Amino acid sequence: MDFNKFFSAKGGSASGGQSKMFKILVFGIAGLIAVLLIFQAGMMVGFRKANFSYQWGENYHRNFAGPRGGFFQEFIGKDLIDAHGVFGSIIKIDGSTLIIKGANDVEKIILLKDDSVIKRFQETVKSEDLKIGENIVVIGSPNDSGQIEAKLIRILPAPPAGPR
Repeated sequence: MDFNKFFSAKGGSASGGQSKMFKILVFGIAGLIAVLLIFQAGMMVGFRKANFSYQWGENYHRNFAGPRGGFFQEFIGKDLIDAHGVFGSIIKIDGSTLIIKGANDVEKIILLKDDSVIKRFQETVKSEDLKIGENIVVIGSPNDSGQIEAKLIRILPAPPAGPR
């Protein structure tokens, strides 16, 4: 193979153009690189989705089912994971910040965001409708300060009065 013909338009002349074969080769390599990058991006997205699905399934009970005996039983000695949520009574409301007294009298700081949803039964309510002493369940994301940024707050009805 003659390299002068390969790299030049007219067999080694100084016309400034490149051969048709060289252009095809360059575009082919560029296309192959683009296809490989797209494939790699797809693999990364797929891996993240699969990892999320796996973690969600592994933590379903802790995130949504709460304590095994129900919410209104004693919490002492029970396993209640609350890094992404908490169940308890509102003890302080300060603007968009709630302080919740949860299991084992541990206080958690809850931050209300613009996208936080607050539900009382099927009705969506505003943060101004929250009252001190109400029992709530909070699901959210922990931040670097150890606070929970609320995604969903569910206001629970008061437990029944009297002996069980």
